[in-house]
Amino acid sequence: MTQTTPITPQFEIQRIYVKDISFEAPNTPHTFVEEWKPEVSLNLETKSSRVQDNLHEVVLSITATVSSSKKNAFLIEVHQAGVFMINGFPADQLHQMLGSFCPNILFPYAREIVSDMVVRGGFPQLILAPVNFDALYTQHMEKQGSGEGTGTPN
Repeated sequence: MTQTTPITPQFEIQRIYVKDISFEAPNTPHTFVEEWKPEVSLNLETKSSRVQDNLHEVVLSITATVSSSKKNAFLIEVHQAGVFMINGFPADQLHQMLGSFCPNILFPYAREIVSDMVVRGGFPQLILAPVNFDALYTQHMEKQGSGEGTGTPN
């Protein structure tokens, strides 16, 4: 009779980095002299992929488009990524970690980049509100269960 020792679940951040970043301000300098009435459109997306056995890359993509007076003032897109060592978790828990827990870790980094780049572009600071990735993950899983969704949580 052989006895197997249970694997202790392990989680480690290996690296956090910017994978891609883009900032466009197509209507400057005219945007700076017009009345500032910003309208913000925000899109979030997460993707994950296995790098090696227990290493996973998670990419949090944020796209913010800000318009004023019906014209695009600026568009910023950030792909904040991380490599995470995740071992010893059941498949459903691993899926939740990749879709919710890891994006929660990445979000403050992406939020800071968005704020910094917008200010460097000459615009008033854009501070993104906190995001409840647990709720987004749950919504995504419910949609998948009903056959509506097929991708990763947005």
